[in-house]
Amino acid sequence: MKSKHGIFHWFESLSRVWAREFRLVVRDPGVLLFFFGLPLLYPVVYTLIYNTEVIRDLPVAVVDHSRTAESRALARMVDATSGLMVYDYCPDISSARRLSNEKKVFGVLEIPADYAKRLGRGEQAHVTYYSDMSLLLRYRTALSALTEVQLSLCDEIRSETVANLGIVTQTIDGSPIAADSVMTGDPTQGFASFIIPGIIVLILQQSMILGITMLAGASAERRRRNRGYDPMAIDAGAATTIIGKSLCYLVCYIPMTLYVLHIVPVMFSLPHVGSIWHSFLFILPLLLASSMLGQFLGVFVTERESSMLVVVFTSIIFLFLSGLTWPRYAMSPFWKLVGDMIPATWGVEGFIRINSNGATIGEQRTPYMMLWGLTILYFCGTCILRHINFKGGRLKSEPSVSKN
Repeated sequence: MKSKHGIFHWFESLSRVWAREFRLVVRDPGVLLFFFGLPLLYPVVYTLIYNTEVIRDLPVAVVDHSRTAESRALARMVDATSGLMVYDYCPDISSARRLSNEKKVFGVLEIPADYAKRLGRGEQAHVTYYSDMSLLLRYRTALSALTEVQLSLCDEIRSETVANLGIVTQTIDGSPIAADSVMTGDPTQGFASFIIPGIIVLILQQSMILGITMLAGASAERRRRNRGYDPMAIDAGAATTIIGKSLCYLVCYIPMTLYVLHIVPVMFSLPHVGSIWHSFLFILPLLLASSMLGQFLGVFVTERESSMLVVVFTSIIFLFLSGLTWPRYAMSPFWKLVGDMIPATWGVEGFIRINSNGATIGEQRTPYMMLWGLTILYFCGTCILRHINFKGGRLKSEPSVSKN
């Protein structure tokens, strides 16, 4: 009977913690903004910014020292690509540099004076391209367009050479080796399709941590006003409190997760070939780990505003450590270890493979198990910190309000 009574009392305390935390969430405009407003608006804003996917008609200047039919044909081929557009023909490199400094062009194609002579003698001709490296997307666009022009021009020159030798060109038309690119996960090679699936995972984590630490800051302020105890707290054990709060946050984020992981990709035609159920099962430990991390950090928060300064600042760091902008295998062991301690790092890695490449939970067992491991780690850490703070008298609750 004692065992049944203890279990019943535990579930009763758990439900009281959940209900009290839910009331605190819905009555706090700042927390509502982070829990619901931020996940609703940020994915849409980011996707609208990047939804052009690829850069087209990048303006470039042409400096033609050859001034021959061959060099003009090369300039026309460059202008005919979808990536580049000839903005102007400049007499020298200094004039082209002025256009580049004025941001009227983002690249300069310089054709040397011996371009046509080298082609006529059957030698290798050299063309120089100067690229504005302030944005790597521009460089990638120019590189792809110039590679396309180079391959096309080489096929044309080879066909003419073979025809001049009197060989039937139909038998050897085209390249000796046919190459075809298959872009798995991002068939359009678009920037939004590449980065948004990872960004939305980071948004889920950061918005949850922001809301949780803001609630913790509000609790700390109430304790200062009430001589060390929080009149809005429930008199329950550390583990019960942590689990009850996590369940509250999980319930709040179920509709947000459906919106972010399924509705946003459908709205903007982003890659979403993976199973929605595998995505939900994978994101579940991410939400729990983020909840535990938020409560772990919340122990150190003393003011509502300080949570915004700390968590917003870490968003850029977490973005870099996730591997979206720089591969994790190329990071130093220290930063790789720091990234391993962040739920979004494993969430980004696993979710992109499930969502964009159609992987299953079994195929992503490493990031999946790491998320559960971080959930347990931060749960134990939060329990220890709360126990120490309870023992030191920093966190107190008034017993008379525990039944409210």
